[in-house]
Amino acid sequence: MYVISSFTYCTHLELAIGYLESKGIQREKIFAVPLDKRDEERKLFDTINQSDGISLFDLSIILGTLFMIFGGIYGFLLEWGPIIWGLIGLVLGAVFGFIIDVIPKGRRRSKNKVKNRSTEVFLMIECEKNQVEMVEKILWDNLAIGIAKVEKSAKSD
Repeated sequence: MYVISSFTYCTHLELAIGYLESKGIQREKIFAVPLDKRDEERKLFDTINQSDGISLFDLSIILGTLFMIFGGIYGFLLEWGPIIWGLIGLVLGAVFGFIIDVIPKGRRRSKNKVKNRSTEVFLMIECEKNQVEMVEKILWDNLAIGIAKVEKSAKSD
């Protein structure tokens, strides 16, 4: 039977492998595969098909609305009226919010590559059916992200 689990690369992974070896699982029956990190730079703007979860327009909308309200309120006191000053406030607030969002994130993105939280490692352990529960307990105790069990097919023996 195979027990497959995923870990973040940390000392808990090493401890789990050490515990498994001390419980009688041979080193040849433990297979660890680290995943590569992404090297490309993030894109500044999202597309329809791909989004990184960072919005550049939230602050623009908030500040545009806020400046538009103030432009509308104080436009009653100013020469061009509340509608024109509301529109001016909307544009200035949106541009100001966009600049605040783009400048610091653009600098950070140009200096740093995409940073994944950490490297993930997949661990595959070949064991007997009577060892599965013990292996699962060791993996869960050492902060495995997830665990799956796969039956060994008769052809692989």
